[in-house]
Amino acid sequence: MSTSELVTRAAEQVSTLMRDELALARAEMVAKGRRAGAGGGLFGGAAVLSLYGLGLLLALAVVLLDLVWPLWLAVLVVLVLVFAVAAVLALLGRRRLRAATPLVPQEAVSGVAADVDAVKTAVREGRSS
Repeated sequence: MSTSELVTRAAEQVSTLMRDELALARAEMVAKGRRAGAGGGLFGGAAVLSLYGLGLLLALAVVLLDLVWPLWLAVLVVLVLVFAVAAVLALLGRRRLRAATPLVPQEAVSGVAADVDAVKTAVREGRSS
């Protein structure tokens, strides 16, 4: 096999390898995007629940607690409970978002680095023989 054929073959293999690595990077980014979307959805859910919770739970709970406690204490207790639930949801959403980062396709990057090292090694070994 001639040198030009070897170079042509190597170029074709590198091209195929790059396409495969890009496909891996794309798949990894899609998976991370889904996780980030889930975390963002939880944050959105926390916001919606906070708003509706403040409107509905406050009204009902304050009325019920007002039967037993002074009005100011009933309002305070209900507010603290609603914000505590919202804080828990926000923390869960933040955890999901952190699990989706960094947004760099790490598997693809390490695969490309390994491929580059393999090509460098093959070139060195080819020169020495």
